[in-house]
Amino acid sequence: MSQTQRRAKQDVSELAIFGGKPSFERPLHVGQPNIGDRDRLHGLLDEILDRRWLTNHGPLVTELESKLARLMGVRHCIAVCNGTVALEIAIRALGLKGEVIVPSFTFAATAHALQWQEITPIFCDVDPRTHTLDPERVERMVSSRTTGILGVHLWGRACDVEGLSEVARRHRLALLFDAAHAFAVSRRGRMIGNFGDCEVFSFHATKVFNTFEGGAIATNDDQLARRLRWMQNFGFSGYDQVDHIGVNGKMSEISAAMGLVGLESLDEFIGCNRRNHARYAELLAGIPGLQLHGYDPAERQNHQYVVVEVDQDAAGIGRDALVELLHAENVLVRRYFYPGVHRMEPYRSLYPNAGLLLPVTERLVTRTMILPTGTGLSVEDVDGVCDLIRLAVGQGAEILARKARAQGPRGTAAASARPPPRLAEAAR
Repeated sequence: MSQTQRRAKQDVSELAIFGGKPSFERPLHVGQPNIGDRDRLHGLLDEILDRRWLTNHGPLVTELESKLARLMGVRHCIAVCNGTVALEIAIRALGLKGEVIVPSFTFAATAHALQWQEITPIFCDVDPRTHTLDPERVERMVSSRTTGILGVHLWGRACDVEGLSEVARRHRLALLFDAAHAFAVSRRGRMIGNFGDCEVFSFHATKVFNTFEGGAIATNDDQLARRLRWMQNFGFSGYDQVDHIGVNGKMSEISAAMGLVGLESLDEFIGCNRRNHARYAELLAGIPGLQLHGYDPAERQNHQYVVVEVDQDAAGIGRDALVELLHAENVLVRRYFYPGVHRMEPYRSLYPNAGLLLPVTERLVTRTMILPTGTGLSVEDVDGVCDLIRLAVGQGAEILARKARAQGPRGTAAASARPPPRLAEAAR
């Protein structure tokens, strides 16, 4: 149900950062969880309790793996407790060591999964149009210490998998993909899950498809799949036979139940995202300094991310000022992937000059803003968000002037300004 005020704000004095009433009573989140049929979920939970089979490759996990593999068109899908552990297992199963080329314009877990295992992430710049790894730049960063490439599909759009595959083939490197953003997405007619040596998915609560918390690894390599299954179950290859080092990466039955229910509603979730994205595109068109990233209509898409780049010179107001303004209105937009993984610890201490080789990433982290979407938003809510953005850009100079006047002698905001609401838990 819409929660916007009936009348759009017409003057900057009405904005919440200057003491006005927020446009939304409840916060609008990026990645608010999609929930399927509750009665169906409750029924599955009763079955789990009746069976007393809560984990350890139960029947619901097996069913979910089968249905996911069928949706992706892959030979193997291994369900895992979360996407980060899935990445760590995939990296170990591929035998990666030394250095692995990875973007900095990604969530921290992508690099952490390498560094955690004492593998050096070599940060490579991205294509300014797609925001994903640029194969030409990757080629220039390959060294004798490089053992693999970890590409990241972003915003529900695939990497240049063909270009990265060619680089990997020429240099005999492992190639895997972080597909946390790319569930139910295709690349040139093939579903994500079929590329590289394997692809890793996140089913975190904030994703278009979630299992409360979870992930999966997809591959068409039979031997790799066997290692992956051993490694996510302590290395067990049989009832009491351990043949490989491993961890406890298993998905629980309750998570699989959520996934099975979510799969039944997946078309509804994606349809809602598609509707919201189309509405944003319609209402934000023509606003100076804003570029809304689109989707290829020839491909299957999940439309999960509404990605806006803000050009401060053209818009008259910067991305961070827009974020502050919208947060005060209870519109909790996100600055993905600020400030860039290379500027987070431990990487900023280990590689203090990495930014010199990442000019596109350095620019994107100051311009990119993600808007709320999902089944928790109505079309009227989208309209309200766009009204606020239109007012902010149209009156940017006055907003910045008022903010400057409101600053105290040491740069603290005036007491009358409403502080932004507490942010939601950081999500991948």
